[in-house]
Amino acid sequence: MSKVPDMSVAVAGVELRSPVIAASGTFGYGVEFEEIVSLDKIGAFVTKGLSREPMAGNPTPRIIETAAGMINAIGLQNMGVRAFVEEKLPKLRTIKGAVVIANVFGYTVEDCLEVIRVLNDAEGIAMYELNASCPNTSHGGMVFGTDSGLLYELVTRTKGASRRPLMVKLSPNVTSIGQMAKVAEDAGADAVSLVNTFVSLAIDVETRRSRIANVTGGLSGPAIKPIAVRMVHDAAKAVRIPVVGMGGIVRAEDAVEFMMAGATAVQVGTASYADPRAVENIANGMRKWCVGHQVEHVAGLTGAAVL
Repeated sequence: MSKVPDMSVAVAGVELRSPVIAASGTFGYGVEFEEIVSLDKIGAFVTKGLSREPMAGNPTPRIIETAAGMINAIGLQNMGVRAFVEEKLPKLRTIKGAVVIANVFGYTVEDCLEVIRVLNDAEGIAMYELNASCPNTSHGGMVFGTDSGLLYELVTRTKGASRRPLMVKLSPNVTSIGQMAKVAEDAGADAVSLVNTFVSLAIDVETRRSRIANVTGGLSGPAIKPIAVRMVHDAAKAVRIPVVGMGGIVRAEDAVEFMMAGATAVQVGTASYADPRAVENIANGMRKWCVGHQVEHVAGLTGAAVL
């Protein structure tokens, strides 16, 4: 195929030049990667989780390598939403073509609403990703994402306050991911993203203690990919809104697999720790894959698997 493939996709009305997005927590605030990754060559990037006030996160050690990935318990360390708007966002607005998705986190619904209110008045943000899935905090995060009633209330109220499209990041630590995706859709979510990390535990057999100071952490990387692909497929069958898939993507074929399972776009996270240019490389790899497989429009891959 000599024709250049159309790599654009739309998520909740936001046009992306590529379906490959840098995931929250692995790409800083975007500006840190400006000289490494061409932000105008990837679909978008998601900021670190932004909270009402600055957060120091969990004590160390909080990242360890596993046989096929990593466990982390960062605890959503961040500078706070106001500092982000004042110190980081002005620079991001000068980067032509950068699509910014702000990840929103709070211990309570009111915390999330305050973050949304601050961001609503800021220019240069395309969408919000509501964190209803972090497993490394004692309040908020996964507490919302594993209780259908709490999730419905959280999404309903934040969507009501949002001036931008709202994507809800779901936890895999549930019995039915399809059900939780449907709850988010019914509550007004414009898209869902999944999966966040799996609650996990690693023990040092010499000290008999957890290798993570927080005791448990979130498992990510290639180890979780087959489960994540299945969950994306389940969610895509349950809802009509776009599904953004993630979990262990390290090469273009992984991204294609998620899209064939039902994802409209994908996020790349842990791979960026091993290769800071992973997101851009995977985006370029997908383009080459489409050329080699005579795919004229990448959006046509969504749900294309015969299952």
